[in-house]
Amino acid sequence: MRKEFKLPDLGEGIHEGEILEVSVSPGDEVNEGDVIFVVETDKAAVEIPSPYSGKVEEVLIAPQTIVHVGEVMLVFEVAGGKEEAVKKTPLPPPAVKDQGAPAIKAAVPRKGPVPAAPATRKLARELGVDLAQVVGSGPAGLVSAEDVRAFAEQGETTMEQPPPQKSSIIPEPTAAATDLIAPPALPDFDQWGSVEHQPLRSVRRAIAKKMALSWSQIPHVCHQDLADITELETIRRKNRNEVQDHGGKLTITVFALKAAVAALEIMPRFNASLDSGREEIVLKKYFNLGIATDTEKGLLVPVIKGVDKKTMMELAVELPELAQKAREGKLSMEEMSGGTFTITNIGGIGGTGFQPIINYPEAAILGLGQARWQPVIRKDDDGKPQVQARLMLPLVLAFDHRILDGAEGARFMNEIKETFENPARIMFFDF
Repeated sequence: MRKEFKLPDLGEGIHEGEILEVSVSPGDEVNEGDVIFVVETDKAAVEIPSPYSGKVEEVLIAPQTIVHVGEVMLVFEVAGGKEEAVKKTPLPPPAVKDQGAPAIKAAVPRKGPVPAAPATRKLARELGVDLAQVVGSGPAGLVSAEDVRAFAEQGETTMEQPPPQKSSIIPEPTAAATDLIAPPALPDFDQWGSVEHQPLRSVRRAIAKKMALSWSQIPHVCHQDLADITELETIRRKNRNEVQDHGGKLTITVFALKAAVAALEIMPRFNASLDSGREEIVLKKYFNLGIATDTEKGLLVPVIKGVDKKTMMELAVELPELAQKAREGKLSMEEMSGGTFTITNIGGIGGTGFQPIINYPEAAILGLGQARWQPVIRKDDDGKPQVQARLMLPLVLAFDHRILDGAEGARFMNEIKETFENPARIMFFDF
């Protein structure tokens, strides 16, 4: 029988994507779960598996085209009739209720393929879990290994989440207010000369939306300082060859990861998010740090999970691997989600200072500039001031003024600075 395959709802407000790769052609035989194409949404590139086993009859998409949710992309010829198709569609189990307990409802089976990594699919098969029944916690509904394990432990039910409450901190804009802030129409630039029109797509559009959201919703405050990293640079140079032998790269950003965690453990509200709907500050007990990475497609932020539990060697190996995947456009949605704090380093390009934009919905971002040798007045052993050449690193901290104040920003920066200037305080040398 003939089956049309449409772009499924990938969640997270994603309505369309750009086709990067098409792995099948008319006449190809495919099995359920085989990757049939790769689509890039405004979150990440996603491998879409085939929902059927059968023959590809038509391919209605091509690389570099935009497809919308619900648009037919492929047509399959699959064995069996309506009866078989019905058997393959499990009915949702009835809702289970217990007096005095919160309502529990079963996950509704998905329509179309389930976004999940191959390792997650393997785990689901081992645990006997139907991925179509699992609610993904990742971006675009990505099902993670943790989602599968949790589903297996609690059976076929998931807790119903309470509906979000209206915010009294950030009210919903009225129609009049929306009209007031709507940008005016652009002039016809062609009247002054030749122009080129480039579509705002995928990653670039996602960046535009994210930056506008962060800047409009979060009142930014910035605090700047200089850290003396003369001793740290000596240590970095001493250990970089050993790290390189293990496939890593010992950069200032690696030290910044540990410095940030040390400060976040002392001042947890920098590792938080404001839930304006519930009027709550969400303090995260885990430390997943995003690293802003410059790529040809734009700024991407891969996330290193559990930084507090990893050694310098592990971080020095993982960081360049993630950065390379970002530049090659191979980051998964899981590798770009779950961040609690972000670090951005423009030191390799230049500049003495800048104002980074907070990665919504996080509460703060740490920026590193280019370290330079500068004359600094320091006291000698006799207490006499003298001019010395020191390697100074510009630091800038942007934070959410709704939940953090200027004095807290200064104290947090002091913790960062103290770690950079006294790296042994947090066992930096656990290679």
